[in-house]
Amino acid sequence: MGRITLEDGSRVAVIGGGPAGSFCAYFLLTFAERADLSLHVDIYEPRDFRKPGPAGCNMCGGIVSESLVQALAVEGIHLPSSIVQRSIDSYVLHTDDESLRIETPLREKRIAALHRGGGPRDVKALAWRGLDAYLLDLAQERGAKVRPIRVSEVGWEDGRPQVRLDGAAETYDLLVGATGVNSTGWQLFERLGLGARSPETTKTYVTEISLDDETITRHFGSSMHVFLLELPRLDCAAIIPKGNFLTVCLLGKDIDRELIRTFFASPAVRRCFPPGWDPSEGACHCSPKINVGEATRPFMDRVVLVGDCGVTRLYKDGIGASYRTARAAARTAVFSGVSAADFDRHYWRLYRSIARDNRYGHVIFGTLHGVKRMRPLLRGVMKMAGAEQAAARAARRMSIVLWDMFTGSAPYREIFFRTLDPRFLARFAWESAAVVTSDGGRRNGVTGHG
Repeated sequence: MGRITLEDGSRVAVIGGGPAGSFCAYFLLTFAERADLSLHVDIYEPRDFRKPGPAGCNMCGGIVSESLVQALAVEGIHLPSSIVQRSIDSYVLHTDDESLRIETPLREKRIAALHRGGGPRDVKALAWRGLDAYLLDLAQERGAKVRPIRVSEVGWEDGRPQVRLDGAAETYDLLVGATGVNSTGWQLFERLGLGARSPETTKTYVTEISLDDETITRHFGSSMHVFLLELPRLDCAAIIPKGNFLTVCLLGKDIDRELIRTFFASPAVRRCFPPGWDPSEGACHCSPKINVGEATRPFMDRVVLVGDCGVTRLYKDGIGASYRTARAAARTAVFSGVSAADFDRHYWRLYRSIARDNRYGHVIFGTLHGVKRMRPLLRGVMKMAGAEQAAARAARRMSIVLWDMFTGSAPYREIFFRTLDPRFLARFAWESAAVVTSDGGRRNGVTGHG
């Protein structure tokens, strides 16, 4: 069989107009221009991300690291100030007993908080521009055409993928799947004959709390607040300030109404809010699925998956993973070809590197879960990081590990091997032993609250 390549006039369908789909369309057209190739790219996206409230919702996540901002700038993509709701330059780590503010370990390690779509349910008019709308506009400026249609049927026509619409059908030379994991998109790929295991997912919980800017600035500032609490089934939680809203994210197992109420009622959460203010979930809340295990084979002839419906970073930096997979898939399609062999040779390596890095992530978060249950170890983490924050010239080994773990600013593999540094282990063991000694063996080395 001869090579399968894109030629002048080739047609590409991108199903899904979130970051992965928009990035892929943008890079397909950018690379095609460099190769003096004319492509027709259709993006199928039924939502209008410019509309406020649920009509423009694409989930409430939205953290972009400084490294991603810099990578996008190299590509000529500069995030405007109208998108960034708040620049995060520190985070506050909360346990049941104490709180610790950790400044960015290195000046370039900052993150930006933003909305993906049209914002929470009670928003009537947009005071910002969502990331997804911005990226979709960029793709259109490159020449992509957005078709506001939900794709529910696909097939093949003379060996080419076909999008079947009411009363019509469109045949393409390449189909890009960018549907995420919160839709029925995977069924479309199965109908095309993609013989692969779908991504493993779990549910999280997200809510948006509306507060005035002055209150948010006074009590939350420019910090992301991370919670490591002794609550069964809760791995970790975060509160992220965004303009006049707080995005609250809970990660764990079987998150239900009881766990949500217990979280908001915990002293660690209540002390973040104004005195007398009773924190609870906002009017806008949902339980979206997140990808915690990659699809086993993200391509076949003339079909490739990018973003969450294939692989993403575990818990963090999903937008960064969308950028990386979309760019790699587009580069392969334009410069190498669109056969399964081409994607296997040029796209698979990047895909597998993200999946392998997530293996380290699972180990790290599993270890963190164990540390939470052993109070001396958890207090040792806080003491070691606190000592680093207090000393102007101290090596901030724990601070950097925590920052990168909770913000997604570095690969999990890099974080994992930092924790194996003998200097890190020795200091951590010293601080944890000091906790046990200072407690004088109370409760067999486990302290009570407060």
